[in-house]
Amino acid sequence: MQASKEWQWLRCNERNRLLIDLGDELQLCTPFKLYQLTGDSLSNPKFCIDDAEYYQNVYFYLQNFKVWTDAQCCQVALNATAAKFHLKPMLAKSWFFTEYTGNADRTEAIVALNSSQQTGEFFIVECDAESSLCISLNSEFKLDEHLTLDPFQAIRVLNNRIHPLMLADKITKTA
Repeated sequence: MQASKEWQWLRCNERNRLLIDLGDELQLCTPFKLYQLTGDSLSNPKFCIDDAEYYQNVYFYLQNFKVWTDAQCCQVALNATAAKFHLKPMLAKSWFFTEYTGNADRTEAIVALNSSQQTGEFFIVECDAESSLCISLNSEFKLDEHLTLDPFQAIRVLNNRIHPLMLADKITKTA
C-alpha cells in the first residue's frame, strides 16, 4: 500500500490508542496508548513526508523477504512509523532478555530477542550506539511469567541483547 498525503494520525480517546486513518473508512489501531505519545500527535497531524518516507522504506524492506503478505508488511510498517515518530522516549528494559554472546554480526532489522520464556522476532525501529527501539512481530511475546507484549508493542533494549535472526529456511531475502 502506497503512503498517501490523505492519511492522518488520530488520537482515539474511546480506545485510548493512536490510530491512523487511511481513508475509505479504513483505520489501523496501533497498540500505543495515549499517555505513551509525544505532544506532536495532539493535533491529529497528517501523515507527513518523514512518516511517508520511513513507512515506504520499511514496507519495501519487509517485502524483500517474501515472508509476509502485502497487508502484513503494511501493518508492520505503519506500526513502526507510529513508534518512531509518535512514542515518547523510553528507557531500556533489557533485564527481560538474555545477552547475545555469539559472534555473528547483526545485518538485518528483523532480529531475535530471547526472554526466559521464549524467543521472538522483532523489528528494529531505530537504533543508537547503546540501545534499540523494537516492535514485537509475535502474536504474543512472554517477557516473563507475568508480563507479555502484544503484537507491535514497543520495547527498548540494550544492543547486547539483540540476537541475529537465524531463520535461513524462512527468510529468503532477494538481492
